[in-house]
Order: sequence, then structure tokens, then C-alpha cells
Amino acid sequence: MSEIAVTLLVDKLFQLLAQEAELLKGVQREVVCIRDELESIKCFLKDVEASEGKGDLHDGLKTWVKQVREVAFHIEDVIDEYILHVAQHRHQHSFASFLHKIGHVLTKLKPCHEIATKIRDIKISIREIRERSERYGFTSTQQGSGSGTTNAVTWHDSRVGSLFTEEGEVVGIESTRNELVSWLIRGEVRRLVISMVGMGGIGKTTLAKKLYDTESVEGHFDCRVWITVSQSYNLQKILKAMTKQIYQAKETTVPMELNKMDEITLISQLRHYLLQKSYVVVFDDVWNTEFWEVVKHALPCNNRGSRIIITTRSHYVGVSCKESPSDLIHNLQPLSQNKAWELFCRKAFQSEFQGKCPKELERLSLEIVRKCEGLPLAIVAIGGLLSTKEKVPLEWRKLHDSLSSELEINPHLTSVTKILCLSYHDLPYYLKSCFLYFSVFPEDSSITDSRLFRLWIAEGFIEGKKGKQLEQVAEECLMELIHRNLVQVSFGDLDYEVRRKYRIHDLLHEIILSKAGELNFCKVLEADDSSFNGKGRRLSIHDARQNVVDTIEPSQVRSLFLFNLNEIPRSFMVKLFKKFKLLKVLDFEDAPIDYIPKEVGNLFHLKHLSLRNTKVKILPKSVGRLQNLQTLNVMETPVREIPIEIFKLYKLRHLLAHYHDLGIKSSLYSLQGVKIHNRVGCLKDLQTLSLVEANHHGAGIIEELGKLRQLRMLGVSNITAEDGRVLCASMENMNHLKILVVSSVSEYEMLDLQSISCPPQLLEHVVLRGRLEKFPNWIPELHNLVTLGLNFSGLEEDPLKCIQALPSLVNLFLNQGYAGEQLHFEEVGFRKLKKLTLRKLDRLKMVKIDRGALPLLEQLEIGPCPQLKEVPPGIQHLENLKTLDFSEMHRELVLKMQPDRGEDYWKVKKVTTVRFRYRIEGERYQIYRLGDSDLLERLQG
Repeated sequence: MSEIAVTLLVDKLFQLLAQEAELLKGVQREVVCIRDELESIKCFLKDVEASEGKGDLHDGLKTWVKQVREVAFHIEDVIDEYILHVAQHRHQHSFASFLHKIGHVLTKLKPCHEIATKIRDIKISIREIRERSERYGFTSTQQGSGSGTTNAVTWHDSRVGSLFTEEGEVVGIESTRNELVSWLIRGEVRRLVISMVGMGGIGKTTLAKKLYDTESVEGHFDCRVWITVSQSYNLQKILKAMTKQIYQAKETTVPMELNKMDEITLISQLRHYLLQKSYVVVFDDVWNTEFWEVVKHALPCNNRGSRIIITTRSHYVGVSCKESPSDLIHNLQPLSQNKAWELFCRKAFQSEFQGKCPKELERLSLEIVRKCEGLPLAIVAIGGLLSTKEKVPLEWRKLHDSLSSELEINPHLTSVTKILCLSYHDLPYYLKSCFLYFSVFPEDSSITDSRLFRLWIAEGFIEGKKGKQLEQVAEECLMELIHRNLVQVSFGDLDYEVRRKYRIHDLLHEIILSKAGELNFCKVLEADDSSFNGKGRRLSIHDARQNVVDTIEPSQVRSLFLFNLNEIPRSFMVKLFKKFKLLKVLDFEDAPIDYIPKEVGNLFHLKHLSLRNTKVKILPKSVGRLQNLQTLNVMETPVREIPIEIFKLYKLRHLLAHYHDLGIKSSLYSLQGVKIHNRVGCLKDLQTLSLVEANHHGAGIIEELGKLRQLRMLGVSNITAEDGRVLCASMENMNHLKILVVSSVSEYEMLDLQSISCPPQLLEHVVLRGRLEKFPNWIPELHNLVTLGLNFSGLEEDPLKCIQALPSLVNLFLNQGYAGEQLHFEEVGFRKLKKLTLRKLDRLKMVKIDRGALPLLEQLEIGPCPQLKEVPPGIQHLENLKTLDFSEMHRELVLKMQPDRGEDYWKVKKVTTVRFRYRIEGERYQIYRLGDSDLLERLQG
């Protein structure tokens, strides 16, 4: 983490020296010296970070690393204070005068003079730190302690336990093991590879060992080899170990010259021996793709039914090992709740209560099991620990409430922490900050990808890459965390959803929460905290008491988050904006606030301001002084107009401002935008603008949109027919546009969007809200289109023919979008569609599905469609259909699908979930399933 802090700071200093030379006049030489000193320290810190994961840091080195981190934070604070003071002074004078007089002004400004002195003091301090590292011999982390205070930690491989797992500790893998045994010993004669992929502790090694030791597998192959690879493998040693296992298996003396062989010779020897053999080789715990690219040459494709098993945490490794369609990638899933409970009871009550949980411990036990989220390693470890405790609720509660600290200090649980931490320590420095950022959010939170990207960028975690926007680089970072099995998709499909959410495993959250606190990365204040010690670059307040919030004083905090608070004292808001002047991130999403004071304009360094889902009604004009602001989020707030001063914010990248009126949920007017002045075209860096009203300043705003050539997301409401024609012209300049939402001014006004001759080819999501005389002729040209929504369109002609050939379309929503009587899904149509919604099609009488149409459809939602009384012919051909939902449908149709007497039950009986929804009152609905007696009573009544 110190490497992260220093690297980010060095990058910042390079940027400052290049872009803010005038601001740094008078201290530029000192800043250059500090930067150069940090550069030399950074190289050593990389070695430190690598050894940290092995517990290989002695106390003297840990102290030195902590000092480096604290100095890095202090430097950033002082430099930012300096820039703040100079910028504030510049704000009070004309810019031209400032440039002319800045050299003289600095010497007269007492605060700036004091800060300049601090910078010079830091220069001396950091030089002393470097000299101290040299004086005490901190030149290599492998040399041990130079200070004579060694506190050596012996590293033990935490995976050893997985190789010797008792049968009683194995639950939920029986069917998988049987399937994979069959795959190993039957089928193709060519050499095949199976990659078992999953997060640490999920049971990859255990499953692989059970396969390896199965009698039928052992007797099937001429030769078996098991190799544990790990993060810091030595290929030559691995090749020698493979050779030794082969010789030992055939009870032959290992040749003396083996130790002298190089990699090429070893590979040749192995190939020669294995060429005439059927073999199974397990490579356990592979971390990178390079390993397989070399070692595969030692394993000949000999058409003798040989098999290779690889276990890995990395999706990338699994993909790199799949060289033929017959090779397998097996993604291990967490245990189901029932299997997790079974395993927990086996361990916790192995010698008592006949392996059953006593009634008085059941609730707490279920909560503990839930925290494990189906992770066998954690269930076995925690269950084993509880088996040693007295079986009373008090002991169970103690562990539940102190699990975070127990994971650190309890010998029974350290193996869990070590295995989970391995993935963290394997991350490159630029991903560690991104991953630690999940500690900011409460446990079990799901966070949208766009929110993560904007926050990471504001924090400076994302490094620019040539030819790519920062948001694209941030997406690559998130995908890498997912493929390393550290981050989970909690909502939406990675391939096609517009709005996806992500989370991390609860135990990982406990671990990084502790790590973030240790590194001063983030301090979390919770309900039982009585004070804040002032340390921590980020402060996340979760459900804290009011008196604690009110006592928070200015500190090193650069980012502030509020979660689950019932009240925020006004005194805190006043103090926040007056005294926390170095803040970069203010995330007030869902906070109980109704105003933002004008002092917000004092936060010169602020890059991210989110007021989403608050009761703030008015933005103060002083937001126009936030010169570094990148994101302004006022979604789902009563804010109805953006002040004209916003156009001074030339670094603004994301302006989010739409609002859903739940009181008119099913209406065209339920989605509302904000009024904005018609100088929006000057915000050249804008990538997100959604949702703005078109008719506030007429076609002027729509024309201005054409100047925003970097837009990725655009939402415009209150569009007239004339506005639509102007919008078409503006859109032709938006080559990067991916998401488009257009809403008509009224349900009677036509959306005229026909006149685009060259639509943005990167468009992935298009939502049109309003009447359409004709289906837009440019939509069928969008080969990257993933989602299409037609709302309130009232099309007279069946639109399916126009769009059935779209090669990437996965989501199709027709909500009052079609006024005809029949929809026909033809045989060759919609090859990629996974989700189809047909809602409020009042005249629809028939939905026909040809065999071969919609081959990948997984979710189908129909209704209310009052005229539709026939179960769609051909629905039985949808082999991938998992969920079928009907809303407020005619009783005749519903009765035809009932298991006992429904003539069309056979059409839907293979669908996993079939549901029927009926309104009770207001927005409350009752949901029924096939065959529910309550449903039949309702239909017959």
C-alpha cells in the first residue's frame, strides 16, 4: 500500500510540475527534489510489497514503510494546501494580473509562505528516511533484519489442509466429482485440459485431489503427477519435481544428472518418457498464463487419452489453457445454503447433539453461515473453531460480532485469512487501491460499475492509456478483479446489461476492512464507535451516532461517504464545507440532507460530488468555482435546474440529473430531466449528460449538443418533432455515443427521428419514449445494439421484421410500443436475444414463435395484454427459457397453463420459473406460481 501511495504521489507531482508551474513558483525546486527522492524509494517499495504477502517483513522494515506512507500523505496535503491558497488568491484577482505578479504575491502571502516552509521541511524529512533505509541496510527484503530486532515469520503453505481433507469435511461435490471422473477416463483420446476456476477457499484443490485419488482414475492412467505451482514458482524446480515423481512412481532411481539439467533438457526428457504413456497431471494453484505457455511443451499430445487438471483463481489462466473446444473450464460455485448448513453442523457439532444444531443456537448459526457465503474453507474453519466453544448463545454471538478481529488473531482462522489474502497480495499496485475501495461501502453492498469508475478516477487510481478514455481503463481494471475472482457480479449480466452491480464476498470485505484501517486507506465509523482519531484518507460513516458525526474535526480525510444515517446535524454540514478544504470526493448518496451550503465552492480540489437520492432542491451558484469537478450527480433529487455557473467547469465529465416520479410510474412523464442553459456545448469533456430538458431553451440546446463530441451517454426529455430533427443532426457528430435516451414532450407529440444519415455506430443501448409514426430506419444499421426499448411508441406496423437480424441485440422492451394484433418471431430471427418484455400491448391477440426463433431467450415477460388469451404457439421450442412472467393476464390464458387441467401446460412445464402477478392495491402485487391453490381461487372467484 505504501507503494500505491508513493506511486500516486509521484505521478501527481509529475503532473503538477508539467501543468501548474505558475502555481508552484517559489517551491518548484523543492518539489522536484521530493519527486526524485520518492522515485528512488518507490523501486525498493515494490520489493517490500512482494514480500508483505509472505509475512516476510521484520519490525524495523514495517516501521520504515509506515513512515514512508505517512510522509507521502503529508506531502500530498501540503502541496494541495499550497495550490489551494494560490488558487483562492487568484480567484480574488484578475487572471492576467495574477500571472504577472505571482512571484511577488507569494512572498507576501503568509499562509503560502508557511506552506513553502513545510515543503522544504518535508524535503529534509524524506531525505532522512532514505538515508535511514541505507544506514540500517534496508536494501533487500531478503536480507532479514538489519536492526537486530528480527521478528521473523515462517511462511506455511495454507493449501496443505486441502490435500488431506477428511470425507466428513467434503459436502456438495459428489455429482460434480462423478461427472469429472467420467470426463477424465472416457471420451476423446486426444490430450485434454480441464481448468477449475474459483476464488480462494472455494474448494478447487480439494476437488482436484478427490479426483486424483479416485480409484478408477488411479487405475486408468499409466502415470500420475501432482504439482503445486503457487505464485512465485520456479519452472526448473517444477520440471525436476515432475521428473522425480515419474521415476518414483515406477520405483526407479532418479538420475544423478537431473539436478544439472536445464529447462530445455528437462522438457525433452519429460516429453520422451510421456510420449507412449497415458498420463494425468495436476497443476494446483496456477496464477499466471505464462506458466502454461511453457510447461505444456513437456506434455505431448499423444492420443492416449491423457488429461491435465489445472486449478486457478484466474479466469484468464483458464481461458489460456483452453486450446480446443473439448477442453473444459469448470467454474466452481459456492455451496448452496442447505449444503453450507450441512457442512457447518458437521464441523461445529461433530461430537455433540448428533451433528445437529440446538434450537437456541440456530438463528446465530444461520447468520454465521450466511457470512461464509458458501465458502467451504471458511465454513470448515469457523465451524471447527465453534466446536471448541461452549454451546451457548453468548459464545456464538461473541464470534459473530468480532469476526473481523478473529480472522486476524485466532489460530483456527488464520489459514482462511492467508488464503484469501494471497489474491490481494498478487494484485499489481494499481489494482490494490481499486480493490480496497470496496471497504468504503457497507458489508453486502452492491455498487454499479459506473459509480466505481467515477470514484476511482476522482481518486487518481486510474492511469491514462494512449487511445483510451479513463473510464475504459477503469472498466479493464474491474474486469481484471472479476476474472481474478475477487469481485462478483451481483446484478445484471456481464455481457449485456446496461446497469450492472458488483460486490465482494463478506469475508473478503472483513479482511480488506481491516487492511484499509491498518494502511489508513479508509476509516469506517459505525454505530458503536465513539470517536474518530483523524487518521485515514477516506472516512466512511455507517450508521454512526449523531454526537460522533458532530465531533469530527478536519484531518487527513480527502474523501467522505455517508451511509444509513437517520440525521446529519447542520453544524456538521457547516463545519464540513468550511474546514475540510482538501476534499476530493463527497458522496452523499441517500443521505438525509436537504441543502448544500454555498461554502461548497471552497472545495477547490473536489472532483466528485454526488447528491443522488437526497432532498436537496437547489444547487448554489458557488458550484461554478469547483474547477476540478469531474462528476456532478443530482439524480433522483428535487433539483430541477442546473445553475448557469456550471459552464465554468471545463473538467466536468459526468452530469447526471434524471428523476423518476413514482407517483406516475407507468406514464410518459414519469421520467423527468432538469433545465439547463444553452451554453452546454462549452463542456467539451462531457461524457455523460442525462437527462436534460430540450424545451427549456428550445432547439438551441439541441444544436449545442452537437459540440459534445466525447459523449458516451445522452438523455434528452421534452423533445418536440422539430427538436427531434435537430437532434438527428447533432447525433451525427457523436461518434463515441453508446447510450441514448430520448423522451417526447407529450404523449400526443410525434418523435421525428428519421433524418439520421450516419448514426453513431457504437450505440449499444437505445430507449425511445414517445409516439413514433414510423420505426426509425437507422436502428437496423446498429450492429452493436444490445438493448432496444420502445415505450409509448404505438407503432401500427410490426417492428420485429426491422430488427430481427440485429446481430448483438440481447434485450428488447416493448412497453405500449406496438398497437397491432399480432407479433411474429420468425425462424431466423433474434439469434442473441436473452430478455424479451411485452408490456401493455392492449390490442395484442397473438404472439407466434417459429421453431428456431429466439434460440437463446432466457427471460420472457408478458402483460398486461388484455386481449391475449392464447399461450404463444411455439413457446415450447424455447429450450433456454428459464423465467416466464405474466402480469395481469386474462384468466383464460392462465388457466390453460395450470398443471392439473390446463391444455397448454405441456408447453411451459420445462420452464424453471413460471409466475403470475396481480395487483392488490396501489403498487402492491401478489405473485403466484403454477398450480398455486390461491391463484386458482382468484381466477375462479
